[in-house]
Amino acid sequence: MSAGTVKDVLLIEDNPGDPRLLKEMLNEYGNHGMKLTWVAFMGEAEAYLAANKVDVILLDLGLADAQGLTAVRRAHIAAPHAALVVLTGLDDESMAVQALQEGAQDYLIKGEIEARGLVRSLRYAVERKIMEDALIAEKERAVVTLNCIGDAVACTDLSGRITFLNAAAQTMTGWSGEEAIGRPMAEVFAIVSAATGTPVLAPTDAVGTIRLPPDAVVVRRDGLRLPVENSIAPIHDHTGIRTGAVFVLRDATRTRAMTAQIIHAAQHDFLTGLPNRILLNDRITQAIAFATRHEIQIAVLFLDLDGFKHINDSLGHAVGDQLLQSVAQRLVAGVRGSDTVSRQGGDEFVILLYEMKEAEGAVISATRLLAAVAKPHNIAGHDLHVTASIGVSVYPDDGLDAETLIKNADTAMYQAKENGRQNFQYFKPAMNIRAVERQSIEEHLRRALERREFALHYQPKIDLLTGVISGVEALIRWTHPARGLMSPAQFIPIAEDSGLILAIGAWVLREACTQARAWLDAGLPAARMAVNVSSMEFRDENFLKNLSDILAETGLDPALLELELTESVLMKRAETAISILSALRAQGVSIAIDDFGTGYSSLSYLRRFPIDVLKIDQSFVRQISNGGGDTAIVAAVIGMARSLKLRVVAEGVETLEELLFLQSQQCDEVQGYYFSRPVLPEVFGALLASGIQPLAAGFGGALTKVS
Repeated sequence: MSAGTVKDVLLIEDNPGDPRLLKEMLNEYGNHGMKLTWVAFMGEAEAYLAANKVDVILLDLGLADAQGLTAVRRAHIAAPHAALVVLTGLDDESMAVQALQEGAQDYLIKGEIEARGLVRSLRYAVERKIMEDALIAEKERAVVTLNCIGDAVACTDLSGRITFLNAAAQTMTGWSGEEAIGRPMAEVFAIVSAATGTPVLAPTDAVGTIRLPPDAVVVRRDGLRLPVENSIAPIHDHTGIRTGAVFVLRDATRTRAMTAQIIHAAQHDFLTGLPNRILLNDRITQAIAFATRHEIQIAVLFLDLDGFKHINDSLGHAVGDQLLQSVAQRLVAGVRGSDTVSRQGGDEFVILLYEMKEAEGAVISATRLLAAVAKPHNIAGHDLHVTASIGVSVYPDDGLDAETLIKNADTAMYQAKENGRQNFQYFKPAMNIRAVERQSIEEHLRRALERREFALHYQPKIDLLTGVISGVEALIRWTHPARGLMSPAQFIPIAEDSGLILAIGAWVLREACTQARAWLDAGLPAARMAVNVSSMEFRDENFLKNLSDILAETGLDPALLELELTESVLMKRAETAISILSALRAQGVSIAIDDFGTGYSSLSYLRRFPIDVLKIDQSFVRQISNGGGDTAIVAAVIGMARSLKLRVVAEGVETLEELLFLQSQQCDEVQGYYFSRPVLPEVFGALLASGIQPLAAGFGGALTKVS
């Protein structure tokens, strides 16, 4: 079970309606391989757990054969290494709190559960369980270690009574551990001054006040005297309250270090060493109290890495972990010593800007952090490029407590991603409305494929030399059940962020290949089918296999398929991209660079990548009619492409003037509203059958507009 990964979930719930509801939530959010198993009784659960391992147990506290804390204890016994999340009603939330004290990692209130919160709770419960198990293991190792060292170690409670003796202490005093537990420190450690014989410890001494003289000796039960020196370290609970002391004879250094390590582990992220959510919330609460007294502001920055998943998936988790550590170091270096950088989990970080005297402080810090993260990270021989999106919330304007400030900064971060990533956005109340709207679109997207709400429209590409339709681009459209027809710009970014683009992209590719084969079978002229491929699809480890399977299923000749990719997709991990492109070319599939001119536009990479087509972005084509200076860019791109023996397609052609200019520059193909809008398959089939008629007699190659 790795941090944050949830695959197997066991639901113990005697209400048959709840399993269906929870399963629907997991499916709506994208279960990412989660398996939900349901049993109605604790007895059934114990039998199942005896033969199966699970990552998380969702436990109803009101089962027929086990209620309340008894159910929690039985679940722990049956699966001690599984995370536990209890389900409770509004009227017994206090019982859920007691369950947390018994070792549950989280609780959910029935009736208030939503899909995203459910998945996040499951993942965080696994992370907390891993941390708790690590702490228990660390404690066990500490006992073994203390019994192996030569120093005598004793632990006491606040009253000075023994709670632990290591092996060396038992040998030194002559008391066994069982005999010593509960006895006063002064009784077990009979320490006297060697010079006077006067007892150093009285039965009523508070351990924290003991200072042994330089000549102190311990008198064993058999009368043997041993010279000792001591040190004392207090023991604190997680709230900082003292609960006892550690008494070390001769050397306290290692014990103090171990105590500090345990405390540190409970409050810090195990991978980066940064404060975790518990410590962050405490520091934000303290900062709010300070800001209130001094009438100043504090800011919370929620930072999420852009594209981290691709690096993690392609180069492995070890490289991903090192990248997170590198990012953490840069974030810490980019803020003041009084600020706090925290890792929330995954690739999310939260930064607390303490005592912000000027409103511009958050702007300066966010800008600095964006620049720091964007610099190349040299990890395992790779120069990795990753960017970040940041959301900013400010106390007291955007929230009066830690939870609200973090939530609103998270909302603003998603707005930064929607605005193109690698930027920061301040929280605005309207963002909550947009966040709800975005969530609604995502939920409908998850059901759109099975409800057959997607359709493909087809836009022709015209060969300027022959005047015939030489190709076609497949363009997705979505008929939303409430909003009607939606353009790709409204839902494709959400599909990419949520991971749904993989399923949608596979559907588009299969549908387009099927349609191209259908036109051929109907006796219509062949036209190369162009399909857009997103970055996530291109980086998916099954991309090449899925493509080969679709071509085999549909029977389409690979030479009639053209994949369109943007420059940015190819420039991320260029060597991997070259390998994939070479495999595609070996199959006979053509590669087109879409929106050329808006990204890197590098001649060197055009020479390196095995590509066939350049598509000039429509923003440059429009400048032809507007009299802009970009006509020189269009001419230069066409000339460069011809020198590299690449075909050139100009998209977005809408006027005769644009057409004539492109023809004069010997552009190979064009597409745009001047010829045809994207149309339904049957309409495009008619265009293939009839062709596109010439415009005016005597104008060779010029074409007429299709209405």
